[in-house]
Amino acid sequence: MERRITEMEKRCWDKRYRRDRFWRIACGLVLAASLAGCADGQEAGDGARGTYEILTAVQVNGAEAPGGSGTGGSGQPGEEAAGKADGDSMENAAGGSEEGSSRANAGQSEGDGSGESGGECPGAAGEPEITLVMVGDILLHTRVAESGRLEEGGYDFSAVFAEMQDEIQGADLALVNQEVIIGGAELGVTGYPSFNAPYELGDALAEAGFDVVLHATNHALDKGGRGIVNCLAFWEESYPDMAVLGIHGSEQEQQEIYVYEQDGIKIAILNYTYGTNGIPMPADMPYAVDMLERERVISDLRRARELADFVIVCPHWGTEYTLQETRAQREWAALFAENGADLVLGTHPHVIEPIEWVTGNGTDADAGGPEAAEDAGKALVYYSLGNFVNWTSGTGEGVANRMVGGMARVTIGRDDAGRAVIRDYAVEPLVCHVEQGFGGVRVYPLSEYTVELAAENEIASQDGIFSYDYCASLAEEIFGDIIFNMPDEAADARRE
Repeated sequence: MERRITEMEKRCWDKRYRRDRFWRIACGLVLAASLAGCADGQEAGDGARGTYEILTAVQVNGAEAPGGSGTGGSGQPGEEAAGKADGDSMENAAGGSEEGSSRANAGQSEGDGSGESGGECPGAAGEPEITLVMVGDILLHTRVAESGRLEEGGYDFSAVFAEMQDEIQGADLALVNQEVIIGGAELGVTGYPSFNAPYELGDALAEAGFDVVLHATNHALDKGGRGIVNCLAFWEESYPDMAVLGIHGSEQEQQEIYVYEQDGIKIAILNYTYGTNGIPMPADMPYAVDMLERERVISDLRRARELADFVIVCPHWGTEYTLQETRAQREWAALFAENGADLVLGTHPHVIEPIEWVTGNGTDADAGGPEAAEDAGKALVYYSLGNFVNWTSGTGEGVANRMVGGMARVTIGRDDAGRAVIRDYAVEPLVCHVEQGFGGVRVYPLSEYTVELAAENEIASQDGIFSYDYCASLAEEIFGDIIFNMPDEAADARRE
């Protein structure tokens, strides 16, 4: 039955609110009332309105419920209410509790998290789902860093994520590929080719709502062992519940496998890079970065399969600026699938690449659709999500391609046999908008981008082919018919 989802229900599905114990209990009542309304054939709001009126007047521990005056300056829930409470090629590279995580205690909780404005009644109790999103590379090019510089000193990158924050926070589990090390201003804030980001970028990632930060990239060692140490210390001291993958401060930490658990479904996530731009591991830190090494990867996958119901691999792989996957990527994808991976979310090429189902023998399993995930040895592969944030200094052909990224959107649940499988999947096209001045770098969903904004995007002066239509055509060409929220007729009308 199609029906309207109330604002209260959207809050209940949203992880920002579900993390608070009071709201988990209260939202259970609201959603139960909503389901009862659906069963009776009435608007969900009729069953939930009374509960909503009571809840909005209640204060928890002396502070208003999430979304009230207890929010931070950005208008989003403050840290305690919203935060974590409880130029290369790798062609030759292939040669505990009911909720939270076993390593980082990520503090998630139950619910759908889709935050959509309409749809069918929520799934009944006993049919849990986990919504996952992931975005691609965050590159702190010099002009991106300058866009966040404050006159009084320091940085504020909140504008970069402002247009995406609701979608990020609305998912149960949000992943981001942090391409550059966050070593802090003390090591110097630098752009290409040897990157380093200030800690304020990490603040912005946390405030945007990301739960898992992937650091295994070819730029992980740009500032050597000191960069790794500073980065890990920042996350541990400032956001101890953030899951930080791909880099390590000890051999013991490297042996640990991150497992996220929600509603009895355990998800393991692995992160590797093909290389570190020729920079060797620090002599005293041979464990610093997780590398795509065949035997190590196979061993990790088998251990992850024992620990979890569902396994995700996030490889930093492929060849930069190529819009199609390479043979090495296909070989690695087959190896991942053969050894237990269910989902592969790739980064590094800095442009988007296709999405397909693969089998352990490397054959295309697209025809199987989502049901293919139910069979052993098959995995859904997003070869590259492209850039999420960048402002390259490059010019000429191909630069426009780097401004189009993708947000993977995957729903995980159990099938009739009790196996954790992919129930639904899609990709949402994104555009990185760049203009000079403070707050001039922002990421938009393509569905919210406009011809007018595209005309103001300064990347057009670096590659004249850039336009709104070019971005839409590229996304459709590479992603095909699984695009989420592709501009509709109304959006098309805005372009005319």
